[in-house]
Amino acid sequence: MSTTDPAAAHDEAEARDEVRKQLLGAWQLVSYTATGVDGEVVHPLGRSPYGLILYTPEGYMSAQLGRGDRPPVGSARWEDAAADELARAATGHVAYGGPFEVVDPHTVEHHVTTSLFPNWIGRKQVRSVEFAGSFLRLGVTTPTRLWGAERTAELTWNRLV
Repeated sequence: MSTTDPAAAHDEAEARDEVRKQLLGAWQLVSYTATGVDGEVVHPLGRSPYGLILYTPEGYMSAQLGRGDRPPVGSARWEDAAADELARAATGHVAYGGPFEVVDPHTVEHHVTTSLFPNWIGRKQVRSVEFAGSFLRLGVTTPTRLWGAERTAELTWNRLV
């Protein structure tokens, strides 16, 4: 015997579908902050980060984020750049993608199949979801080891038309 209310389950499914529809498209990064359990706020990619996150109707997402102040490397070609320059460039950039799933009206899971950071491949990146006008806020709400301390994080994105 099921104790699940069919009407409530239907409403939940509709709410998930609405969030999924709202996510679809391209979003430009506005800000990225991480807040420590002590209240300290840091800007992991500096005060003027750049980024793009895409959600497709087919159920895939891709995110690219970087420091706005990343210096260029000394070579015009990636394969000719010095290893230390490439390492420095990678430290200021986050890139991953894969299928996504809206698991409830406030949460999206990114199922990582490709990433600049190989340890994320095969794992989930869970984000809280909040919409405010043309803005999307994705958050890491459970304190996690981020940039040297236990922190939550918030990324604010603006819809691109």
